[in-house]
Amino acid sequence: MTRQRSNYFRGFTLIELMVVIAIIGVLGSLALPAYQDYAVRAKVSEMMLAATQCKTAVTEAVSTASQADVSSVLPSACQSQTSKYVESMAVSANGVITVVGNATSLRGSTSATANALSLTPVQTGSTLLVGTTDGGKSISAWKCGPAGTNGLEQKYLPSSCKDV
Repeated sequence: MTRQRSNYFRGFTLIELMVVIAIIGVLGSLALPAYQDYAVRAKVSEMMLAATQCKTAVTEAVSTASQADVSSVLPSACQSQTSKYVESMAVSANGVITVVGNATSLRGSTSATANALSLTPVQTGSTLLVGTTDGGKSISAWKCGPAGTNGLEQKYLPSSCKDV
């Protein structure tokens, strides 16, 4: 007479469960840093979006100027906007827009002070705008990247900034 196993004893062994838990742990440890970087890049994209109105205002101020020297007009071309991810925004006399991100909202970056990016107006070719001589000319593109002071790490910049 053969004894039949009961359904009560069927299932996973402790070793099998431990292997599955170990695999899930390894996958989680690989995915978490990638997700954190992705979250910071999404917040930096919001910073870029916040600068869109300022880019339009600077472009209009330069192209519609009746005089060559617009260096005194550009710093007041747009209002500094703040939001959940933007701490401040400023325009230099040469039209360079510096967007400073809110350090507490940009958690996940390697440094709490590395939270600024800049957008530089470019005329035809690769000539940068000069506020004292280029009033009335057109801006053909914007070059973006980490700001000179407290610049964001390259890995957090949007792809449109990395190619420039």
